[in-house]
Amino acid sequence: MKKRLIVIVLDGFGIGAMEDARLARPGDENANTLRSILKDYPDLKLPALEKLGLMNAYGEESDFMKFSPEANFGSCGLMHFGADTFMGHQEIMGTLPKKPEVHPFQEKAEAVKKHLEANGHQVQFIQRQGLRYLLVDRFVTVADNLEADLGMCYNVTAPLDLISFEEEYAIAKKVREVVTVGRVIVFGGTGNTMEDLWNAEEVKQDRFIGIASAKSKSYEQGYQCRHLGYGVDQKVQAPTILTKAGFDCTLIGKVADIVSNEGGRSISCVPTQEVMDLTLQETKALNHGFLCTNVQETDLAGHSQSTFAYKRILEIADQGVSRLLPELTSQDILVIMADHGNDPNIGHSKHTRERVPLLVYKKGIQGKCLGQRNTLSDIGATVCDYFGTGAPENGESFLPFLKD
Repeated sequence: MKKRLIVIVLDGFGIGAMEDARLARPGDENANTLRSILKDYPDLKLPALEKLGLMNAYGEESDFMKFSPEANFGSCGLMHFGADTFMGHQEIMGTLPKKPEVHPFQEKAEAVKKHLEANGHQVQFIQRQGLRYLLVDRFVTVADNLEADLGMCYNVTAPLDLISFEEEYAIAKKVREVVTVGRVIVFGGTGNTMEDLWNAEEVKQDRFIGIASAKSKSYEQGYQCRHLGYGVDQKVQAPTILTKAGFDCTLIGKVADIVSNEGGRSISCVPTQEVMDLTLQETKALNHGFLCTNVQETDLAGHSQSTFAYKRILEIADQGVSRLLPELTSQDILVIMADHGNDPNIGHSKHTRERVPLLVYKKGIQGKCLGQRNTLSDIGATVCDYFGTGAPENGESFLPFLKD
């Protein structure tokens, strides 16, 4: 009989500010992604997520979505610092987050330039409004990431018609060697040009300069991406633990770009319909193992500060969940969650530090309250517990709650 544990991460779908938001991220104490969407679209209807307990986790009903008495639900806090997709997913997989340093790229530009030049690369400064970033080998920009917490990530961006992703990735690895921020993100797409990158250039707070990801046209065609993290050890994460124990592990969507899965199968894609279609397809093909999917376009809607786009993507994801549920047996577990918030009405385009919903479906198990979990790592711990392997570095299994 099949035995599968499936996790769907609705990227950036928070349900209310973390208790520490006022101190940890001033301005986020009023963040609530779901509340903002419901305020603008009170007629929002997500029948599959409603059935699984979305409003139970949220703590309020709307006119069109109610509490579900059959739901198994709770919420998860963020143990990682800030509100970050990369570290959120490392935490989900069982990593105990370590605090990176925060530096505007201005503070590291000279050191990065020297290191790249010492390794044979052609490097020049691009200067705008008293700030500077790097152009490497004519087509690769190295600058601040403007979507995550400012100063915590750097982007390495290039049009992949002009330089190969492998060449760009080699540059990013050299950047990673000399910086201590949380992530170095290397990405690009085909069909765009250097002119598109220049047109996507932005300055924030007079201290940070970079290429705005969504405006760079990198996502539109031939998108490739890798994330190089700070203090992340794949050996203590669920995918590595499971595949070494002989279980299958499949990662779909953005999680395929940011979580190591050397022994498993990783499928990178962005469009939500494709992501959900692949999730259904891979679930049917999986016999014993773990599948994790990331719906990235919810997060992109938050970055675009569009509640309408957020609503539309949630509806597509909800339809995908409704198609998935009939495929699940009594031996399967489905988890719906998020990695942080991204309140489209908060007044900025960054992530927001919010608790996230934890919705768990197991056929025959109903009405279980999983409580307020302290860390996203409880998912990784539960996955390993379910398959009887060694535990990851962090987290506490909620499997005991799912018993009759």
